[in-house]
Amino acid sequence: MSAPPAVRGGRTIAVLAVLLTGTVIVSFVLGVTGYPPGLVARVLVEHLGGPASGAAEIDDTTIWLIRMPRIVAAVVVGAALAAAGTAYQALFRNPMVSPDLLGASGGAGVGAATGILLAWSAPAVQVAAFACGLAAVAATYTVGRAVGRGADSTLTLVLTGIVVSSLCSALISLAKYLADPDDALPQITFWLLGGLDSVTLRGNLLPILAPVALGLLPLVVLRWQLTVLSTGDDDAATLGVDTRLVTGLVIVGATLMTAAAVSAAGVIGWVGLVVPHAARLLVGPDLRRALPVAALLGALFLLVVDNVVRVLLPAEVPIGILTALIGAPFFLVLLARRGRAWR
Repeated sequence: MSAPPAVRGGRTIAVLAVLLTGTVIVSFVLGVTGYPPGLVARVLVEHLGGPASGAAEIDDTTIWLIRMPRIVAAVVVGAALAAAGTAYQALFRNPMVSPDLLGASGGAGVGAATGILLAWSAPAVQVAAFACGLAAVAATYTVGRAVGRGADSTLTLVLTGIVVSSLCSALISLAKYLADPDDALPQITFWLLGGLDSVTLRGNLLPILAPVALGLLPLVVLRWQLTVLSTGDDDAATLGVDTRLVTGLVIVGATLMTAAAVSAAGVIGWVGLVVPHAARLLVGPDLRRALPVAALLGALFLLVVDNVVRVLLPAEVPIGILTALIGAPFFLVLLARRGRAWR
């Protein structure tokens, strides 16, 4: 006799939390220079207000200023993209939806490409990417609602997102065409492929924590309403769900997380598309369980992939390439197992 869904979901969340914790510990230990777990723990405790670690300056710098921001960024970005993808797939009732559906990634790409083209500082490029990502989704939502009156508003919103994403792609191509091929062009290309190698504590990591937390909050609070909404607007309205309010809050929350993640790590594909499918396969479509499972799976997946890039590969390969190489065949396996039904 199988366990009830709630019990199975709780067990899955607990197992994933343990696996993620273990992977974080291993990530600190592994690297070009290996460190014993005890030294890593002492350095982290010291910087969190504890006693002095006694570590050499180079070891302290490597653990706290290089490995810690990159590891935490992998966890935050992976969880954000997976949670946003899960929410969007439920909201739009489409298994092929990803967090960049409404143009967040494209808009962020335009902002970053513009900043790099104009030789702005790294923090300014991140701010531009975040702001343009929000602006692109705001344009999609505003135009979609304006032209979709009396029609299928969800379909109109999706189509408007495709148009905005295409426009952003054209602007990025223009920026690459105008960029110096020896300087700005490689920077734009590398940023668009995604990566965590340039993440710093104050420059990249800390600025995205608040937007990700604010974006995750409405998804967590509204996960029951979103589950009901995924069955159809009419059924949700019958059960007392304010469909317009929930739709707006979910889009705002997912956009904040996606724009923040992309502004810090570049465009990392497939996480927000594949991981939600794996989460539903493990615990079902109820977002009360699927959302936390997807967030943990996304964090674990991106952290493992980044460890492969950082430790096993001889050169720093953009992480977006590896997520695509892993995500595409894995997605085909998931589709084969699920058949036609995604719910």
